[in-house]
Order: sequence, then C-alpha cells, then structure tokens
Amino acid sequence: MSFNTSSRQLSKTDEAPEDVPSQEVTPLASPEAGTPEAETAEAETAETETPEAETAEASVPDAEAPEADAAEAEAPDVDADAEADPEPEAAEAPDVPEAKAPETETPEAQTSEATTSETETPEAETPGAETPEAEGPGAEASDVDAPEGAVTPRPRRWRRVWGGWREKYPVAARVLWWTTTAVALAVVVVALLMPTQADKVRVAAFVRLPVEAIFGAALLIVLPRRPRIAVAVFAGLGLGALTVVNFLDIGFNEYLGRGFNVVLDWSLFSDAQGYLQDTFGKGGALGIAALAVTLVIVVLALTTMSVIRLGNLAARNTETATRTTLVLAIVWVTCAALGVQYAPGIPIASEHTMQALQFKTEQVRRTLRDEAEFAKIAKKDDFADTPPDQLLTGLRGKDMMITFIESYGRSAIEDPVMAPGVDATLTAENEKLTQAGFAAKSGWLTSATYGGSSWLGHSTFLSGLWISNQQRYRTVTAGERLTLPGAFKKTGAWDTVGVMPGVQKAWPEQKFYGIDKLYDSHKLGYKGPKFSWSTMPDQYALTAFERLVHSKKHDKPLMSTIILTSSHQPWAPIPTLVPQDQVGDGSIYNAIEKAGKKPGDIITDSAKSKQEYGKSIQYSVSSLINYLVKYGNKNTVLIFLGDHQPIARVSGNHASRDVPVSIVAKDPKVLDKIADWNWADGLQPQQDTPVWKMNDFRDRFLTAYGSTPAP
Repeated sequence: MSFNTSSRQLSKTDEAPEDVPSQEVTPLASPEAGTPEAETAEAETAETETPEAETAEASVPDAEAPEADAAEAEAPDVDADAEADPEPEAAEAPDVPEAKAPETETPEAQTSEATTSETETPEAETPGAETPEAEGPGAEASDVDAPEGAVTPRPRRWRRVWGGWREKYPVAARVLWWTTTAVALAVVVVALLMPTQADKVRVAAFVRLPVEAIFGAALLIVLPRRPRIAVAVFAGLGLGALTVVNFLDIGFNEYLGRGFNVVLDWSLFSDAQGYLQDTFGKGGALGIAALAVTLVIVVLALTTMSVIRLGNLAARNTETATRTTLVLAIVWVTCAALGVQYAPGIPIASEHTMQALQFKTEQVRRTLRDEAEFAKIAKKDDFADTPPDQLLTGLRGKDMMITFIESYGRSAIEDPVMAPGVDATLTAENEKLTQAGFAAKSGWLTSATYGGSSWLGHSTFLSGLWISNQQRYRTVTAGERLTLPGAFKKTGAWDTVGVMPGVQKAWPEQKFYGIDKLYDSHKLGYKGPKFSWSTMPDQYALTAFERLVHSKKHDKPLMSTIILTSSHQPWAPIPTLVPQDQVGDGSIYNAIEKAGKKPGDIITDSAKSKQEYGKSIQYSVSSLINYLVKYGNKNTVLIFLGDHQPIARVSGNHASRDVPVSIVAKDPKVLDKIADWNWADGLQPQQDTPVWKMNDFRDRFLTAYGSTPAP
C-alpha cells in the first residue's frame, strides 16, 4: 500500500501540514525557514511521493472507487515511510506522538476526485432524467478552477456506486443510457402531438415535426446551466399540464361530445365521482380516483424529467445539437411552405401545441365574456309580463305531464344496432295508444348538451334559453325566468309537482322551476335496490306518482314534471317490467337486480353498451306508455322527450345532438293546435321531420296554446 508523506502524514519531517488546523499536535523542533535543513526536508518530502499516489490522481476509476479505497489511501504504511525517508532520526522529536489526520483530506487527494468528475464522458453519466444535482460538483469544476488548497466536495455516493456498476457492466450501461434518452424524446414528442379526440389517435399523428420542439431546443442550447435547468423544469411541468388537459379533452369528447372547459368543468368531477361510486361501489370509485391522481403525478414527473434530460444532453453536445436543430428548422419551414402532409389533415410541419394553447386561451376569453352577455339575454322574456289569464288558455282543465327519458336520443331510433329493437317498441306502444284512444305527434329537438349533464337539457327545454354550460345554468337558476312549470303555476289554474328519483340531496332549483311539491328519491317510498346510478326503476317511479299524487283528489288539475332514470348509463343492470299489482314497495326488484348484468362488463365494451342502451330505452318508453294507457284519461296530455344523446361510444363520434319529442293526448283539439308544426304522426319522428333547437320549444308551445307575448 502506498503512502504519500507530503499529503497524509509528516511524522518524519520537520514541518506539520498547514492545511490540517483541526489536529492538535505537539510542536516539533523545526529548523528555521531558509536554513539548509529546511530545504533538505522539503526536497525529501517531495521525493517521497510514491507512484501509487500519482496513479490515484490520474486514474478516473480509482477516484470513483467506494470509501474502502479512500480508506486505503489514508492508512499509513510504515514500511514505505521508512524507505522513503533516508534522514537520520536526529530530526525527530523523541517520545512525541505522530500527528495523524485520518479524517481530513489534503488538496492533492481532493484534486484527484475533482479530476474524476471532469473526465466523465456523456455516456458514463446516469441514463435517467438528469437533475441539477446529477451533473454534480465536477461539472462546476470544469468551468472554474478551484483555488489552490480549496476543499472540493466528494462525488455523491450514488454517483460512485453508479460508476462502479457502469464499469462492471459497460454494455448494459450504454443500452440503458440510450433507452432512457429515447424514452425521454418519445415522451416529449407524444405530449406535443397528442390529439384531443380518441378517433384521431393514430400513428400518423405522432410522426410529425413539432415546431415547439425546435424552438425549445434552440433556447435550451444557448442558456447557461442553471437558467437551462429552470426553463426545462418550467417547460416540462407546462407540457405535463397540457398533456393532462389533452387526456381530459379526450374523455369529455368521448362522453359529452365537447372538449374540457378549463374554467367551468372542474365542478363536474364531483358528479363523476358520484357516478363512479354508484356504478363500481365506493371502493372502486376511490381506486379509480387514486389511479387518476397517480397518473397525473406520473405524467408531470415524466415530462419534466424528459425535458431536463434532453436539455442537458443538448448542452453537453452543443455543436451537434445546434446543427441538428438548424436542419430540423429548415425541414419544418420547407414542409410548412409546401403544405406537405402524411395524410389529409395531418401536415408534417406541426403547430399542434401552439394551436391548442391558442384555442384554450380563446375559450377562457369566450367563457368570461359569455357570462355577462348571457345575463343580459336571460333578462329578456317575451312572456314574463303576460297576465295570468292570458297564459295557456288552450290547455285549461288538462292534466299535464312533462316527462324526460334519460339519454333518449336520435341514435336510438336511427342507429342500425339499436334502431330495430327501439323502433319495434315505438310501433307497438303507438298501437297501444291508438287502441286506448290516444294520438301522438313527434318531432326533433337539438339538445344543448350531449352524453351527460342532463340538467342542462332540462333547463334549456323548460326555460327557453340555451343552457350549454354550468355557468349559464347557475345564472339562469339564480334569476326569475318564466319556466313551463312556472307558467302553469302563474295562471293559478294548476298545482305543480315534481317526481325526480334522480335527486338525492337538497335541490334549490325547485323554486326556480315553479314546482310546489317535490318527490325526490327519498319521498317515493322505494325499498328495493339501486340499478347502478338509477335509484329506482321507472315503472316504480310512475307507480309511486300514481299512488302518492295522481290518484288523490285535487281541486285543480296537475302540472307534473317527471324525470325517468332507468336509461342512464352504464345500462347495467336493467330492470324489467313486472305485473303492476306486484310493484309494491320495490322489494320485487331485488332478484331482478341480482340477475342483471354487471356494469363493468358493459361500460368498457362499445357493442354491448349499444345493445344494453337500446334495451333500456325500450324499457323506459314501455313503462311510460303502459302508465298512460292504464291511468290516463280524456284530459291527460303527455309531453315526453329525451334530454340528450347517449355518449359517443354509443351514439357515434359524429352523431347529432337531436332528441325525439312527442305530444300525446286523447282530445284531438290538443294536437290540432300544433298541426302547423309539421310533426310526424305517432311516437316516431321521421328523417325529414323538422328539427328545432330545444330552447325554441317553450315560446312555440306557449304561443300555440293561447299565451299572449307581453314584451
């Protein structure tokens, strides 16, 4: 074992090392400076440096060895010491203990460690995403020479361990380095080019040249180390956030037929959590929520580390990175100027991320402007000041029912998978109505929502305003807009009631809608099981309405608003019709619910979802028509419609927002008043039947049945 007397221990010299102030050593008799003895001692000290010590300073692997090597370098070697010092023992102070500094490194030993960090190649560095610490103090040492005698920090333990593993397995280390670099590049490219619609996710979308990557690379190349790291972290987090929003866009387009609104849609997550809990149970909902949070964290971490790694790689290879960036910039400009495309609508020169940011920025501006503009629109109402005796004069004495069937959309009637069963049900139920003396006319309405957010469809239909987002919903329900139930109530000729099994908590909108008495899920006496999200079967809800409300004696006819929920996704399990006298308190549905299909088997399969959705619509329509035939009379007028189309996996990626609407009555005068609407006879509208926006129905209906506008 070698021993460097000039840097480790000077027990046989005349001077103690000046860079070890912490050692308390008994002063030795030393010759004065400038004397021959002092010069001789200094010369001999320099001569005693062994080849092994020089090798330790020049060797990179030895400098990165674990602490065991450092301990060897510091342990005194008595034999080597004796050979290296030819002086007689007269220069020693007898009986004085040797001064030892086992814990203190001298500048020479520290310089060897600093040299190690300076001589590392890019391939030898950690293949993972690099952080500021990953470059280590050695990187700083390469830029600024440490002053003589300064203490240089030792490399981090993990770097020394990695260096040992890298030397032991060089091929695996190189493969790992290239693999992580490729993964980092792929993460950045995918994040920059990710589409916002599921049907546009294909290979061609990810083999384009993003201009944002070119600008980013150019910026990271020219920045110094610390600003580069800061910019890379900021850019990585921003790219990760944009990726999360892209995933939300895909989900919202899949379920609601529109992208995610960064201003308004955060409130929908609580409703989504409730839906998941009703569908998969509390444990399943918590698991899905935890998985979603984990994915967000992973995405943010991956994008951030990837940008840092690529930025550091470009900075270490400035010349190559600059040339590559310049070439890619020329290619991008050329492709953009010539309009080169992989496929129609997929240009090679991509500006996807910049366009996405511009769209989201403009969406925020539109949303903020819309709030003030809609507040002005909501105040304008042609029927707000109409006297009560001039409202709905053509329906006096009629028992009115406005019924919404959940997710009853145009696709149910026209989609080749669902239409055969639904159309057959509509035909059969229309024959029942005819035999019972009823007639019907049907048309199309374009809903303000799609795939969900049913309350937006309800409020649009009943208020006569286009309620397409939560902000508009809050605005209109906080005001005094005249709704259809409110118009019937204003006349003083009807009692208004609401049957809403989907309402499971306080519902302050009751006052806005003008509903005197509300029967929610807790007031209908149901003792049976839930059917996923639906709190009770439609047949039971209608039976409870008859028992609790309609069969009672009233001084006035009823204006009833009923919302049926059995056709709510995930369409499993679906209740079945039971004999009317066996409905009871709903306990009969226990066996039906247990025998039904599981939500998890349906919700992830588009084909099964379509089939089960069609069955649920058939069940809801049959339940409603059976009720009307059994309990309706000559004064009953039923208006029923869908609130929105089902989700895109069922209705299709480019389906319309149209829903069917029907008016059913025994009194022919009721349908005669809407003859000029040109609606189709029966329960099934035709392809050429007129299509209105849903918010137009209120004014047309009020006008047709004798209401006089009073602007």
